Amino acid sequence: MASTTPPSSSDTATLTDHDDETELYTIENWTMDESLGYLLSLVRGRIVASIETESAALGITWAQWGTLLKIANGKAETASDLCRYAACDTGSMTRMLDRLEQKGFLRRERSAEDRRVVHLRLTEAGQALYPQLPPIAVKVLNRYLRGFNRQELEELKSYLRRMLANADHG
Repeated sequence: MASTTPPSSSDTATLTDHDDETELYTIENWTMDESLGYLLSLVRGRIVASIETESAALGITWAQWGTLLKIANGKAETASDLCRYAACDTGSMTRMLDRLEQKGFLRRERSAEDRRVVHLRLTEAGQALYPQLPPIAVKVLNRYLRGFNRQELEELKSYLRRMLANADHG
């Protein structure tokens, strides 16, 4: 009998390589309304809209909210890092960083080691704003996860990590 326990992240690499012949979607059974990509897109869009609404009270947009979180958590240090995360062009990112700088939440610092590199740092105002950002994610995600239990959440995250691993390995 197959286990219903989701794989741990250490099991992910092994599981992505098995049963390659089994195509879950075929041209005969695929419909847009039941497509995982479509459903993920709908959920993401609604989460983004909810975060946008919640972050408006702080005077920032969803994109600015995410950018500040990435900088504060060390996920991005430069505009290039942010562009890779957001899959956006440098012009758009520069304009958003300009707005965050104008609002006083961010400053740019030229690297002492490589003058071509400009590091992004939160200002005192940005650091003061930061503690208000994670509660927005908590509130919004808890709203979308109503009716889920802890095990279901862990399973969902495990399945999404497996999909990411599959994408990374072609």
